[in-house]
Amino acid sequence: MRLIAFKNPAGAPALGARLGNDVVDLTARGLPTTLDELLRDPGGLDAARAAADAPGERLALAGLALLPPLQHPAKAFAIGLNYVDHAAESNFAPPAHPVLFQRFPSSWVAHGTAIERPRVSVQFDYEAELVAVIGKGGRYIPKERALEHVAGYSLFNEGSIRDYQFRSNQWLWGKNFDRSGGFGPEFVTADELPPGAAGLRIQCRLNGQVMQDANTRDMIFDVATLVAACSEGMALQPGDMIITGTPSGVGLARKPPVWLKPGDVCEIEVEGVGLLRNPVIDEA
Repeated sequence: MRLIAFKNPAGAPALGARLGNDVVDLTARGLPTTLDELLRDPGGLDAARAAADAPGERLALAGLALLPPLQHPAKAFAIGLNYVDHAAESNFAPPAHPVLFQRFPSSWVAHGTAIERPRVSVQFDYEAELVAVIGKGGRYIPKERALEHVAGYSLFNEGSIRDYQFRSNQWLWGKNFDRSGGFGPEFVTADELPPGAAGLRIQCRLNGQVMQDANTRDMIFDVATLVAACSEGMALQPGDMIITGTPSGVGLARKPPVWLKPGDVCEIEVEGVGLLRNPVIDEA
């Protein structure tokens, strides 16, 4: 099942199930307005499947204004240096443990919405990433049971302001500029993909040119390991998200560096999950 967050014809936020080029408005059929709320209900995804299969009116996907799949995640973990080649191009040794930092909802926009180069920097970089979304909470989750806690997956472009990122040993500043990242376009339930979303091609294309091209099997720490590790420090909740890291090919590591600029179009694609597209503009 593929779920999207969107604005209905009246301009109100709604949750929908995408069926090809059509969308079933689940909110209009009595379900919650957001995926966040749906995931907090243990029977929410089953109710969404039943509602999507029921006969009734559908909306055309074309022309709908999409919203990020999650609206208010309690926690959005981001993982650094999670591909060996990316660690090497960044002049870091492969980490022995997951490198965690936080991403805030103010730092991302939906599919089709422009990401913004801030006025204080031109070092605006792209990063193709897979997102794992928690469906069942828990603390100290064992790795062998961790995938039972993953409801599904989405895509992320972790736009990074590199000069701010490296002003200290803590990366959070350069990873959280307003509207610097893209998230979406949809949430894909875990049953649509291989376990742990492993073995899927992941790419970033900038103006049609392939900049990153790898496979999710190349992660140093797979999805199950990340879920287990994150749950050691704090209880995971339904709707929490883990942005699982980017492969090699980022703009920072190129010679000369390649920075995002106004007029660019950046696309993130993961096999079976979808394609996230965002144009680039300057901050107003």
